[in-house]
Order: sequence, then C-alpha cells, then structure tokens
Amino acid sequence: MSTVKKGFPEGFLWGGATAANQLEGAYNEDGKGLSSADMVVYVPKEKRTGGHAIEITSEQIEKILSGELQDARFPKRYGIDFYHHYKEDIALFAEMGFKVFRLSINWARIFPNGDDAEPNEAGLQFYDNVFDELHKYGIEPLVTLAHYETPLGLTMKYNGWASREVIGCFTKYAETVFRRYKDKVKYWLTFNEINMMTISPFTGGGVVIDRVDNKLQTIYQALHHQFVASSLATKLCHEIIPDAKIGCMLARMESYAHTCNPEDVLKNQQENQRNLFFTDVHARGEYPTYMNRYFEENNIVIQKEAGDDEILKKYTVDYISFSYYMTLTISAEPGGDRAEGNLFGGVKNPYLKASDWGWQIDPTGLRITLNTMYDRYKKPLFIVENGLGAYDKVEDDGSIHDTYRIDYLRQHIAQMKEAIADGVDLIGYTSWGPIDLISMSTSEMSKRYGFIYVDQDDEGNGTLERSRKDSFFWYKNVIAANGEEL
Repeated sequence: MSTVKKGFPEGFLWGGATAANQLEGAYNEDGKGLSSADMVVYVPKEKRTGGHAIEITSEQIEKILSGELQDARFPKRYGIDFYHHYKEDIALFAEMGFKVFRLSINWARIFPNGDDAEPNEAGLQFYDNVFDELHKYGIEPLVTLAHYETPLGLTMKYNGWASREVIGCFTKYAETVFRRYKDKVKYWLTFNEINMMTISPFTGGGVVIDRVDNKLQTIYQALHHQFVASSLATKLCHEIIPDAKIGCMLARMESYAHTCNPEDVLKNQQENQRNLFFTDVHARGEYPTYMNRYFEENNIVIQKEAGDDEILKKYTVDYISFSYYMTLTISAEPGGDRAEGNLFGGVKNPYLKASDWGWQIDPTGLRITLNTMYDRYKKPLFIVENGLGAYDKVEDDGSIHDTYRIDYLRQHIAQMKEAIADGVDLIGYTSWGPIDLISMSTSEMSKRYGFIYVDQDDEGNGTLERSRKDSFFWYKNVIAANGEEL
C-alpha cells in the first residue's frame, strides 16, 4: 500500500496575504499613530537610485514631521482604503472560496506611540469588525503582529528595535491583542520576514541607521531583541489561547551555486546558512554555531541578558512560514552579470525567466525550498507569500486577461503538490496580494499582484473601484478543487 500523499490534504488552508500598511489607509483616523511605513516617500521609477532597501535618515524624518516636504507623497498612508472597504473586499475573498486570510494588525493603531499606557479602543474595534466579517464567511484570520509597522514613537524615543526597551512594548501589545481576539484568531505570526532587518533596518525594525556607529552590530542586536520578543509572544499566545498556533516568518532566499567550482559551492552554503539562521533560532531555539565565526569576523557581540537563551530554547514556534518569490544564484567571483531585481543580490540564472521587475521566476525552487526546510525542522510549513508582480492592462470592456499570473501560480502550486508527495507537511498557502495594493519595495500601485483589480495609479488617482481579473475565477476553481485542477 502506497504511503505517498497524492494531493493537498483535506482542510488545506487556501487564501491570500496582505499587510496593513499596504492595504488599510486611514493613517490618521480613529486615533491611529504614525508608523515607520507612514514615513516612506514615493519616488517615481525614473528618479530611483540603488536597490529596493528603504532607509530613512534622521534629517528626513525631521523634514517630514515639520511639513517641509510639502509635495511628497506617502502611498502607504492611504493604501487601497481597506479601512472603509473591508466588507466589500472580504465578500470578494469569500466569493473565491478563501479558507484563510492573512492580514497584519497595525501596532500604531492599537498603541499610537508604541508605549502608551492604554490601548486605543477604536483601533481594537476595527479589527474586531474585520474578524467578525471574516468569520461570517467561514474564513480563518491569520494575523501577523509586526509587518513593517513599528510605531514611529518607538523610533523617536528608542531608535526602534535597537533598544531592548521595545521588547516590553511589543509583549504588552501582543498580550493585549491575544486577550482581545482569543476567540476570533487561532493562527498567528510574530515578525514578517524578520530577515528584512539585514537589508533595511528601518523597514524591519524602525531603526534609523545614521544614529549608530556600527551598522552590523546594531542590526544583529536589534534582531536579538526581536528573537526574544517573538519567543515571549509565543509563550503568551500559548498561555492565553491554548488552542492557537503561532509561527515565525522568513523571506526565504533559496540559493544555488553558480558553478560546481567548490568556491561557489562554499559561498552558496554560507548564503543559505545566513538565510536559515533566523528560522534556526525560532524553530530550534538557539543560535547556530555557524554564526559564531560570522559574528567574530564582523566585530559583532550580541548583548544578552540573563535568561535570554533559556527563553529562546523554551518557547519555539509551532510552525514555520515563509515568503517565496525567487531564488538566488551565488558566485564567488566579484562582479558578474547581476540579477538586479532580486532583493538579496546574486547573479543571473540563465535557466530562469524574470518578472517585469527583474525577479527571477523559479517554480521548482519552491519544491526545493519546501524539502530543505522540512528536512531541517520537521515542523509544519505554511507558504504565506508567493505571487507575481506585473503590469495589468484593462481592456475596453473592463476585463483583465492576466494569463501570465495564472501561469506563474499554476506552476508554483504544482510544485507544492510535488513537495507534499515528497513527504512535506504543508498546511496552507496564501498568495501575496489577492487584491492589488501598494508595493512594499517601491510604493508603486502599478506593480500588481491581485486577483482583484483596484482602480488606482502610482500617483494615487482613481476611483478605487474593485473588479475581478481572469485569475480571480481561476483561483476560485483551484480552491474548490483543493488544488486538483490547475
């Protein structure tokens, strides 16, 4: 009798994923404070320099707060106005048959300054309303506690996660929402793409890097504070909601050696280790020994308090979630033909095509990733971001024929099915941006991921009217067939 699983398990969690700062809008309504995302200025493509990392200086913050940048646009403050359209949007998710919807709570909507004595009731009530609307349709919320939304008050007071003081602020926030939503939310995540801190400390942790002398030291110290906070939140979640599951979240960057040259293979192994370092701490409960040499060679000394190691070891995550958009190809040779679209670098892989934004498309890499991570951790896996950012054309009759998006998702879901047959315990899949929203890396609207089109352009113009793309009907059928029809 065969023991190979032939398809997606019963109860597989199909859905879509979003973030408050790219979706909600209403940045100054009902008592919400400013967050790090509210400080991100839109820069048109023709004026951009460098990569995707978002760094903001102390001087820029002062100019923004003083009103000096009168003509600047802040798209993440407005999103697609989910705050006022959530019923309409959730009804569309339900029409597709979503089993789960991933969203984040904007910390600054609950504690406007991050360290307020009491939470903001209007903010708490908003998420009550959203969760109630989801449950009306039988959709489970999957909630991220911190998705690039550090309250600006904590940046101004403590330089964000660079300070250990923020751990207490975060655990107070986590406890508040666990108690409030204990009967409404059973799936939680602590930090979105926690490794983002290494390429954009302001995005990942509200850290203004020009305030510090040693950038790498500050980044890894801030990460230690987030690791401890994540473990403490895991402890609180299990105590307050015993039947809940709480996980970590990684921007997974599976990488390949450019050639069979042992130098390429060694460098690739090191790149993979440094990416999996984050899930090693969350899932295994300790710092891996391979990081010791990296820390020493980069003059990094992690300042720990008594009990930190015990906290990490005792309160590990229930499952591991990750985003997957691309793979990297690693060469030990300097220079080379760089893959500029890839967030974490690497050289071009000649066997792969790329998206409109230069992200190399690798469906087989998802199967490799799933097998690698399940072999390593033997914990349930959850793909909580995957999708294709592309330009969409609205036809004269209003239709949008996004066959390229369907092809991308079809190929990746097929590889998920293969990984399940390989023996991987995969519990769910939430495609990124089921409805068009503001891009994290570029703050564009034209970089669209959704099954649902939103009438808004890069300059913020449009009616915000929602409409179904061809992929909407395709994904609806995928869910109805539990992945058996692609």
